[in-house]
Amino acid sequence: MSMAPRTDTRSPAPHTADSHDLIRVHGARENNLKDVSIEIPKRRLTVFTGVSGSGKSSLVFNTIAAESQRMINETYSAFLQGFMPTLARPEVDVLDGLTTVITVDQQRMGSDPRSTVGTATDANAMLRILFSRLGTPHIGPPSAYSFNTASVRASGAITVERGARKTVKATFNRTGGMCTRCEGRGSVSDIDLTQLYDDSKSLSEGAFTIPGWKSDNQWTVQVYAQSGLVDPDKPIREYTKKQLQDFLYGEPMKVKVNGVNLTYEGVIPKLQKTFLSKDKEAMQPHIRAFVERAVTFATCPECDGTRLSEGARSSKIGKVSIADACAMEIRDLTEWVRSLDEPSVAPLLAALQQALDSFVEIGLGYLSLDRPAGTLSGGEAQRVKMIRHLGSSLTDITYVFDEPTIGLHPHDIQRMNDLLLRLRDKGNTVLVVEHKPQTIAIADHVVDLGPGAGTAGGTVCFEGTVEGLRASDTVTGRHLDDRATLKETARKPTGSLEIRGATAHNLQGVDVDIPLGVLTVVTGVAGSGKSSLVHGSIHDDEGVVSIDQGAIRGSRRSNPATYTGMLDPIRKAFAKANDVKPALFSANSEGACPTCNGVGVVYTDLAMMAGVATPCEECEGKRFQAAVLKYHLGGRDISEVLAMSVTEAVEFFGEGEASTPAAHRILVRLAEVGLGYLSLGQPLTTLSGGERQRLKLATHMGDKGGVYVLDEPTTGLHLADVEQLLGLLDRLVDSGKSVIVVEHHQAVMAHADWIIDLGPGAGHDGGRIVFEGTPADLVAARSTLTGEHLAAYVGD
Repeated sequence: MSMAPRTDTRSPAPHTADSHDLIRVHGARENNLKDVSIEIPKRRLTVFTGVSGSGKSSLVFNTIAAESQRMINETYSAFLQGFMPTLARPEVDVLDGLTTVITVDQQRMGSDPRSTVGTATDANAMLRILFSRLGTPHIGPPSAYSFNTASVRASGAITVERGARKTVKATFNRTGGMCTRCEGRGSVSDIDLTQLYDDSKSLSEGAFTIPGWKSDNQWTVQVYAQSGLVDPDKPIREYTKKQLQDFLYGEPMKVKVNGVNLTYEGVIPKLQKTFLSKDKEAMQPHIRAFVERAVTFATCPECDGTRLSEGARSSKIGKVSIADACAMEIRDLTEWVRSLDEPSVAPLLAALQQALDSFVEIGLGYLSLDRPAGTLSGGEAQRVKMIRHLGSSLTDITYVFDEPTIGLHPHDIQRMNDLLLRLRDKGNTVLVVEHKPQTIAIADHVVDLGPGAGTAGGTVCFEGTVEGLRASDTVTGRHLDDRATLKETARKPTGSLEIRGATAHNLQGVDVDIPLGVLTVVTGVAGSGKSSLVHGSIHDDEGVVSIDQGAIRGSRRSNPATYTGMLDPIRKAFAKANDVKPALFSANSEGACPTCNGVGVVYTDLAMMAGVATPCEECEGKRFQAAVLKYHLGGRDISEVLAMSVTEAVEFFGEGEASTPAAHRILVRLAEVGLGYLSLGQPLTTLSGGERQRLKLATHMGDKGGVYVLDEPTTGLHLADVEQLLGLLDRLVDSGKSVIVVEHHQAVMAHADWIIDLGPGAGHDGGRIVFEGTPADLVAARSTLTGEHLAAYVGD
């Protein structure tokens, strides 16, 4: 190929287009940001750090990323914008030099039972096409291999209005791959009828034991009592076979109850719609306890948990069905796909190969495509979202990551760092919110926010290089080179928790004794079986308090006071001091401002444009009626109490006229986990990930449990906060509790009394105990990856 000769005619002066090399932020005021102005270099890796709650996410996600997304949305027509989420303009004076932002956050993937790793990425879609082209016997199009698609058959007359109207006979067929028994869920539920009702009682005597189903004029119960299908005064055990069938499984039908037309439906289908179709984690604790008690889930006997119909399982490429392919570890599936040599589907194989290679490259080769998406940790979910961007040819994109090293063993962090640098070296701007020193160390530019959290944060304390940060006197700079020391003496266990023959997921018949009365850390590379061992073998029965990384559920009406249960004693104290009803002091009940319904702001919907929220003129944003604010406790009204910080409230409710021991105990626990700066009425939706986890920890510290199981409690914690967490764990153990922590942070490992290390690798290369003993013994032996990294960390 010949090319025309090229003469260099470039001007010595830089082109004007090359001068736009900064993202400029001026006057950012989102959440707790205090008029922040910074300049971020493009096509560089910038790390944002600072204590939890200092404003990192407010600046990166709620300002820069949000404005980029809003401006992109505005390029579409008003018609299209009407179908898109409306985004308000962030509180900022100037945002200049923005590029298209791709956000990769820690949000857990949907916990829908039909969502898997394969469906959440493009891998399953490509596999279905592959099997529809190469599978034998051929059973149909790609939908025939989908466990989310049911088979449909229909026939009848249709009217065609083209010229003269005429009626023609038509048939319709769609072949789906859904197992008809479990409807693509992979498991079937069996309901224990003894947990639903007491069969020695009649309906009028209150036979139902289902939460919320009371016999006294409760509509749900009256539908059954007045249906005419059963005798409300006869004990359930005396029902005929026909009556019991109608009572439990009756088809929907209209019945008249107290003169009102309502729908009657059997108890079992009613429960399935009201309780079993919901995410268990979103349920209130007493309802979740009822579901766990009344419903047992077993692997579907028809599809053996594969979710697929017999036809989909019978079609194979070689000796492998699509069910077999999805059950393989992704690194094994990669090798199988690589072995296929079919020119007719070469482009498909190349795309599938690239997607699967990305899984392996990012350290998720131990997953399988049939793994339910809801079981992924926050770190795994974030890395799954990264996969689609790794092979992208796009450049000059701004990638925004929220603590990408979460859930990663020190051994895996270097691999993540390499990926971030690779994205940067392709000509992209990479913004990372991070606490780990290993990732801060690779930054081209560092922005440190603080100096404190909440109202004490929101300012830029340092901007510059990593070396400059080390030399600075900021909280991050002082703690950047912190190294925990090994304990000189470890506590002696008071007993042990025996686990025998554990085989959950990739565990290979593990036998281990977890010591009680001490701080035990379970560690190992990502995917080695830590969570399978701890959560799969230590059940949340009496005496066990499990605190995982699950998201806190709540709307902008929820706040630390309502979430922790602290508001109940506060409302009662106000009611007693003023001789009125407690409901008056709830913004969600009788005391709510009638204009804004207790929200504090009035929303104006502007169709495809962002809605406007203005402070309520009636209550001035205080959320309560004026009449309620006349009642005081200790000289403060309820809105002033909710505006207090935890630290202020500890003093206020600790002594004097406002002394409320029940609220004071909860407030002290919030202060102990480092949330003293939060205000009692701050919406949960504004809390950072680290703050939410510590709020959950403080809430459960009041539970009457002897064993605490914590899942990576350092998630979202600044280096300075880890020290405070270690002190809290020590206080729990010294008070007689046993603390078991699944953790990667070397400071927590060094502080442990006992370490259980799983590995040696991930997936089928893991699932074994590779070390048990004290941290000092682990460092001395250096026999595992964890031992090597811990030895390097403590400088031994």
